Amino acid sequence: MDSNAEQQHSTTTTSTDYAHGQLARAFAVALSHPDPATRSRADARAGRWRAVLAGMLDGSLRIGSRTPVAGLPAWVTPEVERGGFATGRACAEGPLQPYEVAACRAAGIPEGRAALFAYSLTEAGLTGLWALLDSERYRVTVPEEAALLTVAWLVRAGEQSAALELVGVLAPFAARLRFTPPPGDSAGASPDAVHRRSVGDAVTALASLRPNRLVETQREALTVWLPFSDELLAHWLEATQDGQPLDADPSPEWRRRGAELLLRYRTLAAAHPLCGKHRRRGTNLAVLRSALETAVAGEPLDPRLRGLLRSAVDGMVSKRGLPGSETHSALRAAQAEQAALPSHHAIAQVLLSRLAVLGQDDGLAEPDAVLMPVTAAEAAEFGVPAASAVPAALFKPVLAATSAPVETLIERGLVPSAEVLAELAPQLAAAAEAEAHADPALRGLVSAGHRAFAGRRSLLLLDYAHQIRAEELPWVRAVRPYRSGDPAAQQSGLAALRRLGELAVGTFPGTVLPNPLISELAGLARRADSALPFTEELAADIFMGGFTPKFAAAAGIAAGLLEGTLYERYFGIDYAGVRALAQRAEEDGERSVVAREFSELCRRRAGSPALRGSVAANGTVIEQAQILTTHNLAVLAGPVGVVPTGGWPTAALGAFTTARRLVALAERLPRPLLAVKNAAFAWRQLVFHLSLCSPQEQVAVLAEIERDHPPRLSPAVAGLQLAAAGGGVEPDDADGRRFLGWTVGPHWLLRR
Repeated sequence: MDSNAEQQHSTTTTSTDYAHGQLARAFAVALSHPDPATRSRADARAGRWRAVLAGMLDGSLRIGSRTPVAGLPAWVTPEVERGGFATGRACAEGPLQPYEVAACRAAGIPEGRAALFAYSLTEAGLTGLWALLDSERYRVTVPEEAALLTVAWLVRAGEQSAALELVGVLAPFAARLRFTPPPGDSAGASPDAVHRRSVGDAVTALASLRPNRLVETQREALTVWLPFSDELLAHWLEATQDGQPLDADPSPEWRRRGAELLLRYRTLAAAHPLCGKHRRRGTNLAVLRSALETAVAGEPLDPRLRGLLRSAVDGMVSKRGLPGSETHSALRAAQAEQAALPSHHAIAQVLLSRLAVLGQDDGLAEPDAVLMPVTAAEAAEFGVPAASAVPAALFKPVLAATSAPVETLIERGLVPSAEVLAELAPQLAAAAEAEAHADPALRGLVSAGHRAFAGRRSLLLLDYAHQIRAEELPWVRAVRPYRSGDPAAQQSGLAALRRLGELAVGTFPGTVLPNPLISELAGLARRADSALPFTEELAADIFMGGFTPKFAAAAGIAAGLLEGTLYERYFGIDYAGVRALAQRAEEDGERSVVAREFSELCRRRAGSPALRGSVAANGTVIEQAQILTTHNLAVLAGPVGVVPTGGWPTAALGAFTTARRLVALAERLPRPLLAVKNAAFAWRQLVFHLSLCSPQEQVAVLAEIERDHPPRLSPAVAGLQLAAAGGGVEPDDADGRRFLGWTVGPHWLLRR
């Protein structure tokens, strides 16, 4: 067995082990979790993992392939579980959706996808699709749902040949997959506005809120049992008005009213079951009630009960004053005011009524209008006080649906991480892609399809295969010739690429770009006809031991930007040699050779570790590739022209702050390696940002780092100072070392 075959066999075995582990976790949750909904979801997840394992065993699933499901082409969106494992099902298959059933019934055809597909190609069916296209009142939840709308657009555009070709690709799967979209309730959002959650998501979150039992118990105590205990106290105090002792023989009238109080107690206890304190023996209310029951029955109080009664009455009067006194009345008024405050659940019902009239698929353009105080009309409808403010706890699900330019969302703290920015990136990219088409209906379709494609989960791939790209989808490919050739459209794509890059680098200067964000950046570059080598972060557990040619090309761009800089000296790079290697990669015949040489360079820089079976060793090699390429920063700062808001000194200090925070976090964690790795990545980005500063800016930033760094970072800071002074830095020199994240042995940062 050759080395590549051994690697693939090892990866397959690891994949099976991983799938078994995920099945065991899901099964354990399904058995033991206290929440029924969580158990149900875990049970469904376990079912999908069983399907994964069954498919791997019978050969119907080829884990690691771009076409993992037998019989389904690469363009079909597979159902993918954690880790990139296909389950064997397509996302667009399954039982007919309600909208499909409704469409079949409206057309008077049998309820089935094949019949609906055929009907959609008739004159009546195409007319309906054209109306849907023009209204834009549809949602594309998986990319396949845009297929027949694309056919309809091609027919209307007079491109029957292209439409027939696309139908021929789709027809073999017509009975299995959804090729029409569900209806939407709006005509789309503003092109520049993005949102993290929809109005429907906010509704779901608010509707899941349940009354807080503790709060409602307290409210019951304040509004029911405290007033009733005051009545019992007043009734007992009445028996002592003429100097009579509490246990004196009461009058018949006193006993009659006492009986009425006891009857009302039983009614209140049945109607208000939350608060149980009144039932507890020894509490003031229980003592007053028990003594009253004895007195109403005409029986004398025994000495023990008499003592308890005396103590309860004296204690209540001493603590709060006589019922009706100024002190007592003020206390009860304050408690009544507190009890009158509406619950979060009650206010949530008001918010739900406001959200119900909005488009459920859209973001929320005016969240302040939803979060304003309760109006008089709403107070009458929902039984909450007018002018009640919305509690801060209810802001989060509403604000999460805010629709605004991404810069506005960042300013409001609604984009807390690069991963969240990656979630929003498809909406920005969709708007840029849509602008490349002149026809309004096609713009809306392209935008909706792009957003759906961005939700497609990545597959676990082997042999350097790449994930399917949007332009490989048959319906996307069919309309690509109709993109505008206007240079302004290309500039729009480049502007969107630069905007997204500046947001990522400027807002999260110490965070590695997540793979979903890299995919969007690469897609924007391709659509702007700019072949830029954006490189993904590779998984160390399935690393095949080498890199594709684009990594060498990316390193060449980094060489052109960073040769002779602090970055080159700190990481000990020969960027002149790297640039020469990358130049050879531009020749087709040299690409595979250069890829091997670049891979070998990374292995040598990592200390030539044995790759097989060691995730840590794989990680050291991958990290060297990230160092040489700068993991996309050079591509963004060079060809794209990204300059972060605040400039490179601000970005450098931001990356330092991230590294410092992660180092402090690592000291507190029982398993700190991930925090150490991310701190090293932040440090690498610090070195990059610092290298693009002027000499004066470098001095100022280094001085601030010298003042504020924690002791554990002293070796890395010393290395940075050494490189800034023109010297070289050794990997393991305690007096000035490189800060790397991956290591085969113990990491120096964690040594005591």
